[in-house]
Amino acid sequence: MRSQSDSLFQNAGRLAAVVVMATVTCATSVHADEKEAKSLLKAMSDYMAAQETISFEYDTNLEVVTKQQQKLALASSGAVKINRPDKLHVTRQGGFANVEIVFDGKTLSFLGKDANLYAQAEVPGTTDNLIDTLRDKFNRPLPAGDMLISHPYDALMSEVVDVKDLGSGVIRGEECDHLAFRTKEGVDWQIWIAQGQNPYPCRYVVTSTKVKGFPQYTIDVRSWKAGADAAAGDFNFKAPDGAKKRDLKDLPDADELPEIFSKK
Repeated sequence: MRSQSDSLFQNAGRLAAVVVMATVTCATSVHADEKEAKSLLKAMSDYMAAQETISFEYDTNLEVVTKQQQKLALASSGAVKINRPDKLHVTRQGGFANVEIVFDGKTLSFLGKDANLYAQAEVPGTTDNLIDTLRDKFNRPLPAGDMLISHPYDALMSEVVDVKDLGSGVIRGEECDHLAFRTKEGVDWQIWIAQGQNPYPCRYVVTSTKVKGFPQYTIDVRSWKAGADAAAGDFNFKAPDGAKKRDLKDLPDADELPEIFSKK
């Protein structure tokens, strides 16, 4: 087990005092920690980039801070199958939505299973292009999209101004390297990377530090498989019987944030 550089987060009541202690403790080793953290993240990125086929299941937790300053957590689960360079299949089921996304290299299909509505858009190109398009054009970022592009390291590190190696942590029995990063855009993020020959991301947590209440988005990855072990994917979309076609902007709750929470 890798050594913990500190135990900052075990007791909220001791946080302020521990932060001061940790600042002193880490001062002499910060450069070594930063170098090691970057090396571990780069190894994960290289491993992810080398995989042509990937499948995994996931659980997400999206925190919402209401106008009354109450923090709520919206939980969803799903599965991802990717076949590079241009095939993707994603499911996500939560309390407000049950959606399926299929991409065959040319057409993006979005199905709202409960409403039996679907939308399609022409997005020819790679899965990298699709992930960018979903985020930038359709405002519907893909779960773990940052991890599924060809070169995660470059994208993740582009705005980072602070790096910490927090030692190891165990997630569902898997020992992971725990790294923390801070960006200049008011976003902190942490990642837990599986130790061993397959350094995949076990957990990814993003914190919005410029939003009151510091809401977080967490994705836990499970049942990770790559290469010949990856689950087979069906990347051909067929609309269910009776399904009606809509514009993507008119598809209800296709985003992880349900409409009832986004209305002003």
